[in-house]
Amino acid sequence: MAKVKFFYVNGCPYCAQARKAREELIAENPAYGKVEFEEIDEGLHPEIADKYDYWATPAMFVAEEKIYESHIGEKFEEAKENVKKVLEKALETA
Repeated sequence: MAKVKFFYVNGCPYCAQARKAREELIAENPAYGKVEFEEIDEGLHPEIADKYDYWATPAMFVAEEKIYESHIGEKFEEAKENVKKVLEKALETA
């Protein structure tokens, strides 16, 4: 299983939405709780964030591959589906 790199900005409503989606998904499928997340505040760690190709937060990478990047106006259900893709990819990646 691969670790997820989760880039966020403190106070970002889309980042909070993604965290809520992750919590709901874990409640629905406890196997998702095994996935480890490395949360990186891009404001505190620009030297790490600058090495990754994304424009918006939250952005999530599995094994250095971008699986999810939010967009303005993203609804909760869309975020939840995208976070689910991240969790599935992490579980299947060695």
